Amino acid sequence: MAKSSADDEELRRACEAALESTKQKIVMSIRVAKSRGIWGKTGKLGRSHTAKPRVIAISTKAKGQRTKAFLHVLKYSTGGVLEPAKLYKLKHLSKVEVVTNDPSGCTFMLGFDNLRSQSVAPPQWTMRNVDDRNRVLLCILNICKDVLGRLPKVVGIDVVEMALWAKENTPTFTKQHTNLQDGPVSAAVEEREMKVTVERELVSQAEEEDMEALLGTYVMGIGEAEAFSERLKREVQALEAANVHAILENEPLIDEVLQGLEAATSCVEDMDEWLGIFNLKLRHMREDIESIESRNNKLEMQSVNNKALIEELDKLLERLRIPSEYAASLTGGSFDEARMLQNIEACEWLTNALRGLEAPNLDPSYANMRAVKEKRAELDKLKTTFVRRASEFLRNYFTSLVDFMISDKSYFSQRGQLKRPDHADLRYKCRTYARLLQHLKSLDKNCLGSLRKAYCTSLNLLLRREAREFANELRASTKASRNPTVWLEGSVGSNQNVNSADTSTVSDAYAKMLTIFIPLLVDESSFFAHFMCFEVPALVPPGGLANGNKSAHDEDDANYDDLGIMDIDENDNKAGKNTGELEALNESLHDLLDGIQEDFYAVVDWAYKIDPLRCISMHGITERYISGQKADAAGFVRILLDDLESRISTQFSRFVDEACHQIERNERNVRQLGVLSYIPRFATLATRMEQYIQGQSRDLVDQAYAKFVTTMFLTLDKIAKADLKYEDIMLLENYAAFQNSLYDLANMVPTLAKFYHEASESYEQACTRHINVIIFYQFERLFQFVRRIEDLMYTIPPEEIAFQLGLSKMDLRKVVKSSLSGVDKSISAMYKRLQKNLTSEELLPSLWDKCKKEFLDKYESFAQLVAKIYPSENVPSVSEMRDLLASM
Repeated sequence: MAKSSADDEELRRACEAALESTKQKIVMSIRVAKSRGIWGKTGKLGRSHTAKPRVIAISTKAKGQRTKAFLHVLKYSTGGVLEPAKLYKLKHLSKVEVVTNDPSGCTFMLGFDNLRSQSVAPPQWTMRNVDDRNRVLLCILNICKDVLGRLPKVVGIDVVEMALWAKENTPTFTKQHTNLQDGPVSAAVEEREMKVTVERELVSQAEEEDMEALLGTYVMGIGEAEAFSERLKREVQALEAANVHAILENEPLIDEVLQGLEAATSCVEDMDEWLGIFNLKLRHMREDIESIESRNNKLEMQSVNNKALIEELDKLLERLRIPSEYAASLTGGSFDEARMLQNIEACEWLTNALRGLEAPNLDPSYANMRAVKEKRAELDKLKTTFVRRASEFLRNYFTSLVDFMISDKSYFSQRGQLKRPDHADLRYKCRTYARLLQHLKSLDKNCLGSLRKAYCTSLNLLLRREAREFANELRASTKASRNPTVWLEGSVGSNQNVNSADTSTVSDAYAKMLTIFIPLLVDESSFFAHFMCFEVPALVPPGGLANGNKSAHDEDDANYDDLGIMDIDENDNKAGKNTGELEALNESLHDLLDGIQEDFYAVVDWAYKIDPLRCISMHGITERYISGQKADAAGFVRILLDDLESRISTQFSRFVDEACHQIERNERNVRQLGVLSYIPRFATLATRMEQYIQGQSRDLVDQAYAKFVTTMFLTLDKIAKADLKYEDIMLLENYAAFQNSLYDLANMVPTLAKFYHEASESYEQACTRHINVIIFYQFERLFQFVRRIEDLMYTIPPEEIAFQLGLSKMDLRKVVKSSLSGVDKSISAMYKRLQKNLTSEELLPSLWDKCKKEFLDKYESFAQLVAKIYPSENVPSVSEMRDLLASM
């Protein structure tokens, strides 16, 4: 008997690897064949379906106090590796049916109550032999009994037969009864341990009874074993002698049998000789018949081959024939619009004819035929002639078409009339030759280079002329007052209202320039890419947006985007981007549109001269158009917009630098007092800049704010340090003015809020320094005495300070008398000194409050030191001083 796959250790390891992630223990793995059947119609036996090799693996998994059992179906992948295909839970197994119409009895079906469907045929499993079938079914039944506590319904197999098979094929190991709760089903016999050996009984039951009867005839004692053995030996010898005597008595009968056998052998030899003669004659006849059939087959094959050869040659001759009408169109036909249909048909024929003579369309055996070579040379000559004629015609046609439009002034903007460029008629005429260009590309791709160059050169003249005329008329028709560029100059009067004129028409003119020409350039790029057969994605999809806004040419969308042509070769319709084609397209677009940027620059420079702040709104407009350009192939348009944005940023940076120079020139003026002129003017400038912000120009304005304010603060510090006596007054007045003028804007603009807080901190520091100077000027002796005490407290105990030179009680009384007698007059003098040098009267109340608070804090520290070091001395109390300050 062949070894069962249930004992295959390699198969078990493969199953364990496939089910490694499930952490289940394999109980049995065996190879099966899977087919389809129907419940109750087992006679089919999977005839209509091909059997597929599968592996069944029975596994268990312990989960808490319970154990779950599974039946895995695994299939072989392409590399011969097992992978899970199906999983069944044995708790749902309700029926086991052996296919009765299978004569081998090796086929069975498993029914699961959660999967049974009348519309889907259940799988049938076929084993190699009955033993393998019994192994699997017995393992399944044992697991169902031990784990689930129940047995499924068994159909088509005798349970008694199964029990007898199980008794005869018992495992060679001692089965240990373990608790199912201690681990996966050890009661269900593991396949690795199931080394079944067939143990047959040595003697039958009848033989055993005869032996007992024989032994019963001998009545002997227990100790007479040797006598019993001797007796048996004598009887065996007697039996052997009797057998020999019987054989000798039958010798005549044996002789008769041998004579009969010799006679039969002689007859068989005669028969064999006759059969050899007949076999030789039949072999010769068979050879003659095969020879005749071979000649007939050769004649028939030759006839068929000759017929097929004639048909193939007829087809080849048909393919090699050049129709006269196509030859005439290719070599000397006209390219007028009326004749284009004939030219296109001739191109299609020529393209198909050339492809028909190339592999794999042409059989390689024909490639070296002289007729095929001559015809291919003739077709190549036709192709070269037609491509040369068509290329020369199209180059002249593009030039004449553009020259006609340039010579007609009605196509361009004129004095008092802005003319929107309209290329609908131009594209309509070009579209007539779109199919011709596709065929030229199919015939000779190299010829497109000169055609693209000619088209770009001609159309570039038209586009530049349109842009120049439109920009000139746009500037001439826009009425706007020129604003001065001096915003922060110190010589301008502080009350002068600068830059109040409305210049919105300037940015509107720039926006109009972009609105008219950017969609036009995008459409021209898209038309050029399709018309000149570049293998790139669509720049703007039909009916799409060119710049984030609906194009103004809504009525001409079809003319702008749809060429009305189809791809000749399906292989040319590529979804992915061709890098080489994109590079070639961008080079051609540069030739097509180069030079038009100068007219855009002229509009930007003109707008800057009228109002530099309009650079902010123009920057936002340009950013909006840049964000709308998403098509990869419209590279030159994006470059143009990027250059415009850079130009606007440069011009605005120039304005910012000039304004910063105006601020710095304040430093070179004569001694200045009070609020510097550029502080309130910056607030006016910032308000105007915020009004012009559009879209993405926030960063541009924030950078300008940062440069302005940094320059303002540095210049303020330099001016203040020119006169140290009034440095703090200069700083606090200007920082206060900065905060007051930008309070509303700082609440809305984060960048200005940052500088607002910076000014607030600098203001507080300047206030503190100025107030301390005033307090020490009026009460210098008192607070000098306090400072000496504080310095000594770091080195000696407080009780010894009163005995130091210059710090005795007598010295304290002198200091108090000189500083605090007439303290009300000293405080009034402090107020007058604060008021004297301050030019901004509105700051006086807050500064005086800060001064009183600072003085009171210092006096409170003095009173605490006196109470600690001179406890017996009396000085005015803090409350008295607070009341006195409140009354001032």
